[in-house]
Amino acid sequence: MDPIIATLVILAVAVVAFISNRVPLAVVAVAVALALFFTGVLTLPQALAGFGDPTVLFIAALFVVSEALDSSGVTAWAGQKVIGRAGTRRGILVGVISLLVAVLTAFISINGAVAALLPLVVVVAARAGIPSSRLLMPLAFAASAGSLLLLTGTPVNIIVSDFAAQNGGRAFGYAEFALVGIPLVIGTIAILLLLGDRLLPVREGALMPVDLARHARLLRQQYDLTLDTGTILGPQSGVTEIVVGPRSPLIGERIAPGMKTPGGDLVILAVRRGDEPARGQELVLQIGDVLLLQGEWDDLVRHAALPGMLAVDAPDRLRRSVPLGRGARRSLVILGLMIVLLATGLVPPAAAALLAAGALVVTRAVSVNQAYQAVSWTTVILIAGMIPLSTAVFETGTADLVAGWLLSLLGDSGPRVALFALCVLTLVLGQLISNAATVLIVAPIAAAVSMSLDLSIQPFMMALTVAGAAAFFTPIATPANLMVMEPAGYRFGDYWRLGVPLAIFFLLMAVFYVPLIWPF
Repeated sequence: MDPIIATLVILAVAVVAFISNRVPLAVVAVAVALALFFTGVLTLPQALAGFGDPTVLFIAALFVVSEALDSSGVTAWAGQKVIGRAGTRRGILVGVISLLVAVLTAFISINGAVAALLPLVVVVAARAGIPSSRLLMPLAFAASAGSLLLLTGTPVNIIVSDFAAQNGGRAFGYAEFALVGIPLVIGTIAILLLLGDRLLPVREGALMPVDLARHARLLRQQYDLTLDTGTILGPQSGVTEIVVGPRSPLIGERIAPGMKTPGGDLVILAVRRGDEPARGQELVLQIGDVLLLQGEWDDLVRHAALPGMLAVDAPDRLRRSVPLGRGARRSLVILGLMIVLLATGLVPPAAAALLAAGALVVTRAVSVNQAYQAVSWTTVILIAGMIPLSTAVFETGTADLVAGWLLSLLGDSGPRVALFALCVLTLVLGQLISNAATVLIVAPIAAAVSMSLDLSIQPFMMALTVAGAAAFFTPIATPANLMVMEPAGYRFGDYWRLGVPLAIFFLLMAVFYVPLIWPF
C-alpha cells in the first residue's frame, strides 16, 4: 500500500476510534503505532520511538511533581489562603478562583490544579450559599486558559515547542507562553464575569467533599471528644474512622478508648457501637463497631488498607485537604529548583523534570507507589503512540499533500486565512478527541503550510496551542471538564453555552494576536 494512503487510512480510523469512545485511548494509540509498522510506513524503531521520546518522559515526570504538591497540601494551603479571603459574592469568588486555578495550572497541569481545588470550591460555594454549578465550570475553563502561562501548563505546550525546534524553528522559552497566556487569562475571566450569570446553569451537585473544619466538629460531637484530645486533623497526624467488617481479625478483641493498636503506632481515640460512643468502658469488638484511630497519616493509610478494615473516609483523601502537610517544604523547594532549571535552560526540560521527580521520591515527599500511581498512564501512552503518527504524516509527504489541498482551496488568501483554517480544524477536533492527539495530528500539516508559504513556524505552533486549549463545548473535551460535571450536577448540553463565546475569543487570539507577537 502506498505510504500516504496507509497513513491517511490509519489517521481516519484513529480519529473515528477516538470519537466513538468505545476503545480505550491507550489501546488506540498503541494500535496506531503498530499499524504504522505492519503497513511498512515506519520501521519498528520509528513506530516505537514515542515511548522513549524526551517529551513523553517530561510529561510523565510532571505528574509526579503535581502529586507531591497536591498530597503535601500545598495546593490546599494556597486555595484556603486565597479563596478563603474572597468573601461570599459570586463575582469576586469567580474572579479569585479563576485567577488561582490559572496560576496553579501553569505549574502543575490542568487536571492537577482542578482536582486539587475542586473540593475547596464546592465547600466555599456551600458556605456562601451559591450553587456549585455557578463556580465549577469557571474553574475548569479558567484552568484551560492558565495552561498557556508556562511551558509546564499542559503537554500540548511541550509538544509544540519540540515540534517547532525539529522543523526549522526554535523551542519556546519556559515563560514565553505567558505572552499570549496572560491576555487569555484576563479575557477569559472577563467573559466569565460578564456572561456567567446568564449562561451558567443552576444545578444541584451530586458530591459534597470533605470540609475539614466541619468534619472535625462532627467527629468531636459524635464520639464525645473533648478539647483535651488536641488537634485531630493536622499536617503530621490525623484520625480516621474504621468500621469492623465481616471476617475482620478484630472481631472478639477486647479494646477500650485510649489503648494503642498492637503495633503501637495508633491510638484508639474512641469507639462507637450503634448510635452511642463507648464512654471509657471496655468492649469486645463486634461486626459494625466503629473505631476512631489517631496517629501519623502514613500509619493511618496503612491500617485502613488491612483486611477487614472499612475506612469511612479514606485517610489519604483527608490528608490532601490539610494545608501544608508532610513534605510541603521539600516539594516547594524542589519545584522552585525545577523552575530555575527550566527557565535558564541549564539542562534539557526532560532532564529537569526527571531530576525533580527523582528528588521528590528520594526525599520521601512522595513514595514510590505514589509516584507510579500519580502518572496518568493513559495520557503518556496516548502521546507516545501518537508521536509516530505525527512523524509518519510528515515524513511520508502526507502533510505536504494535505497542505497543498488546503492552500489550493484557500487560493491567495494569505497566511492569516491559512492559520484560521488550521485553528478551526484544531478547535473542532479538540472537542471530540484529546487536545494532545489533535495537535499531534494537525502540527505536521501546519508545518508543511508554513514551509510552503516560506513563513516562520513559530506563529503556527503557538496558534495551534491556543486553539487546542479551547476545548469548551462538551464534558468529554478535557478531563477537567468531566471532573466538574458530577460535583456541579451539569448536563452534557450545559457546556457549549458559555463555551462558544470563550472558543470564539481563543480563536480570535490565535489568528490575530499570536502573529503580532510571533510574526510570520
